[in-house]
Amino acid sequence: MTDTTAAPPSRTQGTGLAFAYVTTLFFAWGFATSLIDPLIAAVRKVFDLSTAEAMLTASAWFIAYAVVSVPAAAVLGKLGYSRSIISALAVMVLGCLIVPVATIVDWYPGVLVALFVIASGVTLLQVAANPLVAALGSRKSSHARLNFSQFFNSLGTTVGPWLGSTVLLTGGVFAAGAVVTAATRDESLRSIDFAFLALGGFFAVVAFFIFTARKKINAAAAGADEGGGVASPLKAFGSKWALFGAAAIFIYVGSEVTIGGLLTNFLHSPTILNIPEADAGRMVSLYWGGAMVGRFIGALLLTRVRAGVLLTVNTTIAAVLCLVVTQTTGETAAYAAIAVGFFNSIMFPTIFTLTLERSGAPASATSGLLCTAIVGGAVLPYIAGHLVDDAAAVFNPAFYVPLAGYILLTVFALACARSKVRDTDVVAAPSSH
Repeated sequence: MTDTTAAPPSRTQGTGLAFAYVTTLFFAWGFATSLIDPLIAAVRKVFDLSTAEAMLTASAWFIAYAVVSVPAAAVLGKLGYSRSIISALAVMVLGCLIVPVATIVDWYPGVLVALFVIASGVTLLQVAANPLVAALGSRKSSHARLNFSQFFNSLGTTVGPWLGSTVLLTGGVFAAGAVVTAATRDESLRSIDFAFLALGGFFAVVAFFIFTARKKINAAAAGADEGGGVASPLKAFGSKWALFGAAAIFIYVGSEVTIGGLLTNFLHSPTILNIPEADAGRMVSLYWGGAMVGRFIGALLLTRVRAGVLLTVNTTIAAVLCLVVTQTTGETAAYAAIAVGFFNSIMFPTIFTLTLERSGAPASATSGLLCTAIVGGAVLPYIAGHLVDDAAAVFNPAFYVPLAGYILLTVFALACARSKVRDTDVVAAPSSH
């Protein structure tokens, strides 16, 4: 009798600690992903690129989700959770070390290679974190719990652009009155080196922290594995809802990344706010900060409002804001674009869980397909970049891309609001992108 009553508290404590460690990882990859936004503005000027070419930094990052998600599942099955997480962080450190090599030889494609390597580690990190988060709470509170986890990812995405812009978009070619010379370019390239070497050091510290906690993580993972192993994402192709949800994730991530990637140059442009790049880059934190606040509020609202209904409201408002950006200039366009971040807040985890509740495929297969669909962040920003170049560096037309995206997401949200949840005990957790 004594042993029976003592066991539950121990398991609960271990699960709570494991959830805290996974939350730390959410912050880490959110911070890393958000550095892409000021980096786009930095490489555009330092390497003298077109907007479409600069947006390839986002493409190099997000294409890793399509390439690495399936192999990452195999790695997870072989190494287990804690070793997969540590391996992922090691790959991310390696990618950060490639950046200085690329800048020393003054080769922009080398920077893209480094970003792909870092993102490959992030993908493995997320694939490993998904099953862990999945069982660390009840199914009833899954929407609220997962949005709460995303809050810490949003904290990372809020801090990242602020610090990144301070390092990447000051001095060198971005100094007041500076012209692009060999000396100013070299100073800006060294700033890029510093940013990624510091990021690599951060990943190394997190890896050490996870290593010291590996026993607790493995113990929690043992309790989370009662539902079986990780199924291939290919098995999800037999479910229409899995495919519908994957399309929604593709569109959502592409729309969100398009706005975030363009925002620094958009706010800097003469017809919008006409402010220095560094100040514009720091304002991008408001975009991601809105998502952070929105996820906290969303976690509360989702305990009272149906997920499909709340998602419909958010996608509709986001579409209206993008329409405003395409038709206006100055502060109206600037703050409409920034405000989209707040309404983005619940979209990713809510689309994820709504799909999992309706998919007829295994939860792990559906989750894997949804993670693969994050590759939308590689496609839509590049298309938007071409719209900017075709409009002679006027950024407003690029917002037609997310406008179309949010309209399509409203269709998905309405379909979810009108459909029924499958009568199965499927629990899975989305990672962030």
